Amino acid sequence: MFSGLLIILLPLIAGYLIPLRQISLLRLINRMLSWIVYIILFFMGISLAFLDNLSSNLLAIFHYAAVSVVVILGCNFGALLLLERWRPWRYQHQQETLPSRIAMALESLKLCGVVVIGFLLGLTGVELFHYATQASEYTLIFLLFLIGIQLRNSSMTLRQIILNRRGTLIALVVVASAMVGGAINALLLDLPLKTGLAMASGFGWYSLSGILMTEAYGPVIGSAAFFNDLARELVAIMLIPGLVRRSRSAALGLCGATSMDFTLPVLQRSGGLELVPAAIVQGFILSLLVPLMIALFAA
Repeated sequence: MFSGLLIILLPLIAGYLIPLRQISLLRLINRMLSWIVYIILFFMGISLAFLDNLSSNLLAIFHYAAVSVVVILGCNFGALLLLERWRPWRYQHQQETLPSRIAMALESLKLCGVVVIGFLLGLTGVELFHYATQASEYTLIFLLFLIGIQLRNSSMTLRQIILNRRGTLIALVVVASAMVGGAINALLLDLPLKTGLAMASGFGWYSLSGILMTEAYGPVIGSAAFFNDLARELVAIMLIPGLVRRSRSAALGLCGATSMDFTLPVLQRSGGLELVPAAIVQGFILSLLVPLMIALFAA
């Protein structure tokens, strides 16, 4: 029962126990994480190709992902707007010139291309590809180990998290409203409650949530989780510049775990430097919770 939980938690904890001071090693780990994500998503695409009743499963992936995006993001957005009305976030900042949002969206869509390439190669039926599932499991363990090291050495202390109340509050609202969305999602899609809650626990970290969900529930649910969380990032990129003027809480919260990395430059240019500490705190909290919550619900 707890084997899946241990596969996720043990390498994560082992990595978190390793302090690193060498900047060069940390940069190497960041580069390795990028490449490993591509490798595991490639394996995920191959696994999709070996599904029985392939056409009906692809329709199921699209259906699950589409409903999840609407329900979970809708719950997040509604709760964040209420938070903004309850505790308005005052600011004085003029937006800077933003990079092309289309270019940023295409950058994240590269990961979809890797899944598609793996899927197309898997359709060839080469015998070696039948080991893709086992290979992805071992690669996942190494990935989680590196993520543990990265979290430990992110320079974010407990004191910094507690002192930035806005970032912590927004993260808590995102988690609570996502769980409500996950429960509604499970009801609409006729899924077990734990599965719906696990799908809602990716918080935009599509590269990790898709991998973990595939390991726990198979390539159909895993792929749906991947596209659900990818859609969060794409929606956030498109909405941040306009939304930050009306509701900074919603603009930040929609980014989910990506607010400490990929969407951070957009947040900074749209909302100013005063938005950055809250964005990093929210992103750190949600990034830490993703593997823990998925492991909990998948156990």
